[in-house]
Amino acid sequence: MPVNGQFAMMESPYGDLGNVISAQTLSYHHGKHLKAYVDNLNKLLPGSGLDGFALQEVVRRSEGGLFNNAGQVLNHTLYFEQFSLKARSMSASFAALLERDFGSVEAFKKEFEQKGATLFGSGWVWLSADCDGKLVITQQRNAENPVTAGLTPLLTFDVWEHAYYLDYQNRRADYLAALWQLVDWPVVEGRL
Repeated sequence: MPVNGQFAMMESPYGDLGNVISAQTLSYHHGKHLKAYVDNLNKLLPGSGLDGFALQEVVRRSEGGLFNNAGQVLNHTLYFEQFSLKARSMSASFAALLERDFGSVEAFKKEFEQKGATLFGSGWVWLSADCDGKLVITQQRNAENPVTAGLTPLLTFDVWEHAYYLDYQNRRADYLAALWQLVDWPVVEGRL
């Protein structure tokens, strides 16, 4: 929920993410891109009829510039919160859900990386749960988020170039493969 009608900038939970995401990339990605989305969202909220709503609700109900900025704040918040240098493993029960819906954990990761690598332009690849609890992978362009389709977002990898270009240049697939080292699976599972 916003405080006094304003969304706060999330604190950076880390200075860098080891050899996966550099401090320089985090400085730009978190400190400049996310900050701009938060600032723009807070400028657009007054008078929109959505001030005071939770962020996911703003994303569900908004359009245009308000949607773009709210979507990017939500997407980046979920992205940054799911990583840790001391990432913890997934539970056996979550692995069983991935096996149920994708055949194996490895098959899930392969499909997830492939969808991230083949998304044309800028956007996000998501693992979400539908209303029946089935896990699905979606590609979302620009600021889109699975909540607009009635899904519950669990895990996301950012495939906007600002998320990886300083560290990986045009090697998006290498970036996607490296991110698994940082996923803090209990955080992801807690979103289910």
